[in-house]
Amino acid sequence: MSVVPAPQPERPLFAEVGMGGDASTAIVRATVVQASTIFYDTPATLEKAERLLAEAVGYGSQLVVFPEAFIGGYPRGSNFGVTIGNRTAKGKEEFRKYHASAIDVPGPEVDRLAAMAGKYKVYLVMGVIERDGYTLYCTILFFDSQGRFLGKHRKIMPTALERIIWGFGDGSTIPVFETPIGKIGAAICWENKMPLLRTAMYAKGIEIYCAPTADSRDVWQASMTHIALEGGCFVLSANQFCRRKDYPPPPEYLFSGTEEELTPDSVVCAGGSVIISPSGAIVAGPNYNGEALISADLGRMY
Repeated sequence: MSVVPAPQPERPLFAEVGMGGDASTAIVRATVVQASTIFYDTPATLEKAERLLAEAVGYGSQLVVFPEAFIGGYPRGSNFGVTIGNRTAKGKEEFRKYHASAIDVPGPEVDRLAAMAGKYKVYLVMGVIERDGYTLYCTILFFDSQGRFLGKHRKIMPTALERIIWGFGDGSTIPVFETPIGKIGAAICWENKMPLLRTAMYAKGIEIYCAPTADSRDVWQASMTHIALEGGCFVLSANQFCRRKDYPPPPEYLFSGTEEELTPDSVVCAGGSVIISPSGAIVAGPNYNGEALISADLGRMY
């Protein structure tokens, strides 16, 4: 499956965003990855992540952001056989396989991601499903360009039915990391609706606000623009682009309520990955065309 840069009609691929008049201001090239997980196959997904990372670095990227739950997978359409007071045997088996696809933090997969970041000399922000005993968390991992694992953020408030499969994060994992390319942090999908979470990151001086997501609706774009303006920061939002065939086929995996309407090529998540400047200007994306690397040059903020 080929991965191509997002088309940028009537402007260069890398839109340069200078935040001041000083010619010495550093420029950071950033990429958001729009691609699908290889569901239930974490080793293959890690291989795909490395291919995408290498390609982004080939374009000169210094910071690469992957979507929510890229490692471990976003279980779109699944209800895991749950009704109030009951779980089906098939649903329990689905959760067993999903739990097996998650990763321990720390653990061998984290070590491999750190090695990738060091190999390609890139800052890496990666969406994963973290396994802590029997509890799963939707988590973001941060790595520096020397191959060091900096830390993690657990999604504080899973959205809607996500709460039946993911645990809740807390205030102990809301980091903003000061790095040579800027102060980097992240909030995941619709926990971005939480004003005090955003305020906590603004108070820490966040400059590059990463927002991995699973939502391709127009309303998400409006929220990202608002956050860029409100926080005076760059916003980098990465989403998966998925077709039905990117998930296991029925009856192993079913999209509850819509399976009969889907073909293998049906788009089940349309992407919309985007990079927005602190002035609210869209400088790259949104892309709804397929898997892509969406990149822009960010002016260092002082």
